[in-house]
Amino acid sequence: MVYPGFKALEAIGPMSVFEYANIHLQRQGKPAAYDVKIAAAQVGPVRSDTLMCLEATKAINPLALPDDAIIVGSRHIRDALEENGAIIDWVAHVAPKIQRLAALCSGAFFLAKTGLLDGKHATTHWSVARQLKDDFPAVQVDADAIFIRSGNLWTSAGVTAGIDLALAFVEDDCGHELALEVASDMVVYLKRPGGQSQFSTHLLSQKTAQTNIRELQQWILSNLHQRLPVSQLADMAGMSLRNFARLFQREVGVSTSEFIETARLETAQRLLADVSEQGMPVKTIAARCGFASDDHLRRVCQKRLHVSPTQYRDSFTSPHSGQGGGSG
Repeated sequence: MVYPGFKALEAIGPMSVFEYANIHLQRQGKPAAYDVKIAAAQVGPVRSDTLMCLEATKAINPLALPDDAIIVGSRHIRDALEENGAIIDWVAHVAPKIQRLAALCSGAFFLAKTGLLDGKHATTHWSVARQLKDDFPAVQVDADAIFIRSGNLWTSAGVTAGIDLALAFVEDDCGHELALEVASDMVVYLKRPGGQSQFSTHLLSQKTAQTNIRELQQWILSNLHQRLPVSQLADMAGMSLRNFARLFQREVGVSTSEFIETARLETAQRLLADVSEQGMPVKTIAARCGFASDDHLRRVCQKRLHVSPTQYRDSFTSPHSGQGGGSG
């Protein structure tokens, strides 16, 4: 479901997932699983947030219900809510009657506006998560989840997270193996490691204004297997320990030790989720990432992810559970 100003990639990504799934099924001599239509308040071309338009061939109608519906997000969601009251009314009417209703990115606001998300877990793009909490305090917002399922309602993080959600649909409908084949074709994770902040240390290192701190962050990310005492890092930066700690906190927004722990955990997550590394012992992963022991990695996983390293790894090899995308 689209409307003027919708995010183009959020529409194209999931549609591509369903098309790839149909292609694989047809190669196996099976019927296509998905009949994808573009819907809007009115039939005709709908301009996205880019130069691209999509042709809506269906007008939303509470009497003609799809099996599933996916609402795409917008960069300017408050304006979109004001200008698309027909979509809000349609959502309120059909949500209890269809199999699945998903909202991508800020599309979650359409569900929240109807009260459907009251008392439920939901997610959205990190940049509007606070706005969703403030505007709809009854919604339990998880700002880090990739996607969340609450009954027949699904919400996802921003832009490419719509692909994660669509892959979860395929896994539910057609099985783990087919979903993995589609993910491989699209060169994406079937269940990406971590949440919206999964690459936060790398992003933080790119945003730092001070050249010496930014270069030191890059060095840290390349040397996580070392002990990395803060005193050594301060010496490398040519600063006293106190001044270094103060500057790092100010520039990066987290302490040096927190930055290092996050980077180590993210690296461990990627190794645990990597199918080609499934035989690697947790103890070896812990050492490669710079944790003092496998027990140290286990404690950090429990503190940050609320699962053990083994449980985290299992979520990428067992049938779909929603983990790695946030499960409600």
